[in-house]
Amino acid sequence: MAGFGIDEIASSGAPRPLREVVRPTTLIDAPRLGRQLGVRLTLASETFQHTGSFKFRAAYNVAAQVREREIITASSGNFGQAMAYACGLLGKACTVVMPHTSAQVKVDAVREYGGRVELTDVRVKSREERVQELAREHPQAYVASAFDDPLVIEGNASLGAELAACGLSFDAVIAPVGGGGLSSGIITGLRAAGKDTPVYAAEPLLANDAARSLRAGRIVRNESEPQTIADGARTLSLGQCTWAVLREGLAGVVEVPEEKIAEAVWLLFSLANLKAEPTGALSLGALLTDPERFRDPSTSLRAGRHVCCVISGGNVDPAVYAKLLGA
Repeated sequence: MAGFGIDEIASSGAPRPLREVVRPTTLIDAPRLGRQLGVRLTLASETFQHTGSFKFRAAYNVAAQVREREIITASSGNFGQAMAYACGLLGKACTVVMPHTSAQVKVDAVREYGGRVELTDVRVKSREERVQELAREHPQAYVASAFDDPLVIEGNASLGAELAACGLSFDAVIAPVGGGGLSSGIITGLRAAGKDTPVYAAEPLLANDAARSLRAGRIVRNESEPQTIADGARTLSLGQCTWAVLREGLAGVVEVPEEKIAEAVWLLFSLANLKAEPTGALSLGALLTDPERFRDPSTSLRAGRHVCCVISGGNVDPAVYAKLLGA
């Protein structure tokens, strides 16, 4: 039922259930990549989702369920695009606070979808601080976190449910982590379907607060927004709601160096014909960084462990993408 009701929603503003609106994830068998890494590899690509990333799942779920007619959020780009689009479908207003370093392609997209963009220099004032200022100015608005909201986790759980129902048996699922909304949603969806598949988080080494939090047994914050090329993971910390799921639900976190993120972007283009943004390529970067964790030394390469890498989005600035591909 992918895409059902999109035109109807845009004309009437009447919300439909998420399952009737969301595009099912695209599953891609990637034998060339898998052979290089010693696993059987499936890519779950959200690059073809509405607005180009998994964020539509959460954004639509929030916009459709809250009563407020105005939503304020902070985003490095993808959640902002998704929320602007979802609010446009439902006849709601949307303001997105974005870092001054946001990819121009993402800033432009938020505006094209009808959202109002507030750029903030995060060296002076964090996104969260600016959101709170706007919330005080607009007390009638709903303040939506891109990750730390039960409705966000619920929306992203739809991807976990799809992976559970796809007919493939995965030995591991790897997903990017920033604030934790995607990985906690996948865990929630898999567990609700009765699947105990191990879920690993892939995180930039430059923004490794999730890994440090897991080691410490408590939320550990970054002092400032980390300037990793994976801009979707430039978060200060996990959320309270996501941490409640991740502290027990994650099988582990792989900390991915910047050069492995870039290599993953290149490999997805070269060997899977897939355009991914750096954050979206983190899951493959985790395989490149720590392949032994996901290999089964007792089996042949052909019968190796079946790993699902979630490619979370494909919204990348053309100039950045060309540079990553070596053009």
